Amino acid sequence: MAFSSCFLRTPPCISPLHVDLPTTNPCNTRTSKMSLESTKIRLLGMSQRPSCNFLGGSRTISIPNPGTRAVLRKSSVVCASWLANSQIAASAFTWGTVAVLPCYTFMVVAPQADFTKKIVASSIPYVALATLYAYLLYLSWTPDTIRYMFASKYLLPELPGIAKMFSSEMTLASAWIHLLAVDLFAARQVYFDGLQDNVETRHSVSLCLLFCPIGILTHFITKAVSGKTQHGVR
Repeated sequence: MAFSSCFLRTPPCISPLHVDLPTTNPCNTRTSKMSLESTKIRLLGMSQRPSCNFLGGSRTISIPNPGTRAVLRKSSVVCASWLANSQIAASAFTWGTVAVLPCYTFMVVAPQADFTKKIVASSIPYVALATLYAYLLYLSWTPDTIRYMFASKYLLPELPGIAKMFSSEMTLASAWIHLLAVDLFAARQVYFDGLQDNVETRHSVSLCLLFCPIGILTHFITKAVSGKTQHGVR
């Protein structure tokens, strides 16, 4: 009996495997959606105003924020003006350099030609460079320009102030046009002085394009050496 009762005993019940799956809380989902919507609305420059009624429950009304839009509009205008000034400075730099190259080329390649003398004697390049320089100076002028130029207590220029003034591309472009006009005028004087005294000026004119003081010094040295040579020959 004991043996048979052992076989007739009911086997223990084995419960199935139970896995806890993450459940989604509808309140948390709604909260995350509302936070995302509020973030988008803040980025768009709008404000939220809660509104409640008895039929539809609570809701949120988005109202445009004129102050934020004004700031965004102002920043876009500043960015556009900066790009325009940068493009103007780059174009003025390029066209100003290209404008003076024919004069230097004719003074070096054909210094004795009549058309070279007419081109170099013309005042058109200087008028064009002066007009371009005045326009760039107008665009680069700020209320701090005078303060940077006369920064010392003795109303004299100082290197840190000049460095701050030339931190702008527009100011650099105006300074480059200024140098082109002055260098061209110096090269013109060297060229006509060489024609008058029958002195070689090609090397001096070439140096005046980028190293104007050295070009002028070279012309004086060449003129002195040529004068001594001609005096010795006589």
